[in-house]
Amino acid sequence: MKTFLHVGCGYKRKNETTSAFDTPEWRELRVDLDPDTQPDVVADIRDMQGVATGSMDALYSSHNIEHFFAHEIEQVLGEFRRVLKPDGFLVITCPDLQSICQLVAEDKLLDTAYDSNAGPITPLDVLYGHRASLAQGKHFMAHRCGFTLKVLMGTLQAAGFDAVVGSRRGAPYFDLWVLACPGGIDEANLRRLALAHFPA
Repeated sequence: MKTFLHVGCGYKRKNETTSAFDTPEWRELRVDLDPDTQPDVVADIRDMQGVATGSMDALYSSHNIEHFFAHEIEQVLGEFRRVLKPDGFLVITCPDLQSICQLVAEDKLLDTAYDSNAGPITPLDVLYGHRASLAQGKHFMAHRCGFTLKVLMGTLQAAGFDAVVGSRRGAPYFDLWVLACPGGIDEANLRRLALAHFPA
């Protein structure tokens, strides 16, 4: 059985990752900063000492990296690389600033962009963090940086991920999906992995 590291998992489980991870062949190891979410490992994803080097077949990160300052992203991606096996891969999804800023340019900063389990989400929430969570004192929910597809893919390549493929979804999702491998992989297999893990 292969193992994927679900970083910054919150309360989510394997069935809320990707359809390819939500199969019997994958075992989930959950990591989160908040012990209330009952992760397998309590850790800041900038420093996951509780996860052995080169031990993970894959890593899944959903809406985590935007919570760090831009200068910390290199450290975060360095940890992602450290825990992955040489032939492993990571899947990252995060807000797409390009599509959300189209709404801002249309003066829709406080209009509902989409509805989530936490309620209506506005462009302001996407840019700076979910206001209701921040109001409850969950300051770790603040957004401190952001990405377009070009910037995220370039950032991963600069961090040593040799093979990177990505896509962006506009309304009503406003998100980016990127799959990256630290080791060599041919384009056909890279795209096969992406098709398996990206939303349809």
